Amino acid sequence: MTKPQNLPTIQHPSTLIIGVQAKYNKTKNIQAYYDEFLNLIKTSGIKYDHALFIKVNDVDPKTFFGQGKVKELLDICDKNTIEEVVISEPLTAKQARNLEDYLHCTVFDRTDLILDIFRKAAVSAEGKAQVEIATLEHEKTRLAGQGIYLSQQRGGISIGGTSVKSGPGETLKEREKRFFNVKIQQIKRLLESLKKTRETQRKKRIQAHIPLICLIGYTNAGKSTILNTLTKAQVLAQDKLFATLDTTTRELFIDGKKKGLLLDTVGFIQYLPHNLIEAFKSTLSELQYANLLLQVIDCSDPEWQSHIAVVQEILAEIDVQKPLVYVFNKIDKLVPDEQDALKQAAQEYQPQVFINATKKDSIAPLIAYLADWKPQEEIL
Repeated sequence: MTKPQNLPTIQHPSTLIIGVQAKYNKTKNIQAYYDEFLNLIKTSGIKYDHALFIKVNDVDPKTFFGQGKVKELLDICDKNTIEEVVISEPLTAKQARNLEDYLHCTVFDRTDLILDIFRKAAVSAEGKAQVEIATLEHEKTRLAGQGIYLSQQRGGISIGGTSVKSGPGETLKEREKRFFNVKIQQIKRLLESLKKTRETQRKKRIQAHIPLICLIGYTNAGKSTILNTLTKAQVLAQDKLFATLDTTTRELFIDGKKKGLLLDTVGFIQYLPHNLIEAFKSTLSELQYANLLLQVIDCSDPEWQSHIAVVQEILAEIDVQKPLVYVFNKIDKLVPDEQDALKQAAQEYQPQVFINATKKDSIAPLIAYLADWKPQEEIL
């Protein structure tokens, strides 16, 4: 087949992706974890040439992989002229640095991958600021132990257009660390001003006794689709990870009566970088003022139980304890026998509803629950 003429050829670095089954990973279905990794790769828009899926029993503190496995990876990289390696696991700064030295490639880990997706998905000023803080915090950790290059004393450096003057005897590493700290504080001040605006809006809502219902859940569980179906919103709802980062609030009407406000939040994922959780705490603080949480679960995913656990762990980390309903979504993707098995396995998660969020009639169980629901302060 002849290649069309006069068409631009899009070049991408020769890339190897590595899915890892580590001993600490409690996922029962490792293929589901690999599929999630591939979905992260797809969402990030990474074009890869080679894929490798391996089991790691013991994590080496220096290189993550053992010496034998590192040698195998080096042979693969040399043979295929690999320029970039993307690994499904979070690495320490030391591990990432040593792997780059050994493999002679640029190495990206799970944190890099998720941060890249968040950077591309952030739309609002607040969302962009939160992602930038998380990125700077991550990059700051990569400064530690950079060796001779960062230990050399320089006259002054410029990062991102911002000049940083050095003091007597200050190393490049110290100046770059100081730059990151200054930049992070600048962005945090911006977030504080945005936070004050949100607090003003929140006070007005509370004074008006308007209930707040928050959608939470694992990424790609269908939260935005539920928001769209219930409120006729036009929020982006795609079958990909982290399609929506920015919180969206819409008025919720049930049977023609205003029930309150419905808020969509960023999706969670296992091994979510801690810096991202910290950065998004200002947004997730809205959960502290919720009257009801709707935890949306993709019940067609074989790992739905572990996804529930991930969300519960993050809620505990940000200290959120609120009335909660388990919303099992995408029930239409299961055959009748699978639906029966699901409902049996889901008995411990109460209260619960089973829905298909894409259709108004199939979301009726959730609408019925919300129609009967009353905030706790109204009950007392």
